[in-house]
Amino acid sequence: MESLVSTFHIDVKLLIAQLVNFAVVFGVLYWFALRPLAKLMRERSEKIEKGLNDAKENAKKLEEAKEEYKKIVSQARVEAERTLQMARKDAETARATGAVQAKEEIERLFSQGKKQLESEKNNMIEEARKEVADLVVRTVEKVLPSSISPIIDSEIIRSQVEKINA
Repeated sequence: MESLVSTFHIDVKLLIAQLVNFAVVFGVLYWFALRPLAKLMRERSEKIEKGLNDAKENAKKLEEAKEEYKKIVSQARVEAERTLQMARKDAETARATGAVQAKEEIERLFSQGKKQLESEKNNMIEEARKEVADLVVRTVEKVLPSSISPIIDSEIIRSQVEKINA
């Protein structure tokens, strides 16, 4: 070994000093550079992994949201169709009710008109009877002499009025 040391000019003291220097530099670099760098790389890897997991989770949530959207749109269409059906049914009912009410109103007005005509007819007949009775009385007074007694006169008038009324 000695020949090896003298051939290559290796100084053991110098070699030990260099090993100590290397260990000190390595320790300082490890402590102040490699550890923080490793920590930074580990944190960055965790962030990237978390970002990938979040992206997967967000993609999953997006799919769920799309499914929920489709479900809600489908329900909205069904609800809109049902509402439209109900509106059509209500319109049909309202139209039928309106027709029935219009028919009832027409019948009521017709009945009122008929009653009014009947009342007017009866009033006119009554007036005509009164006028005819008055004319009969006048005619009888002119035709018959004034010698007829008032009792006979009223009897004749009454019989004539009864004939007219019958």
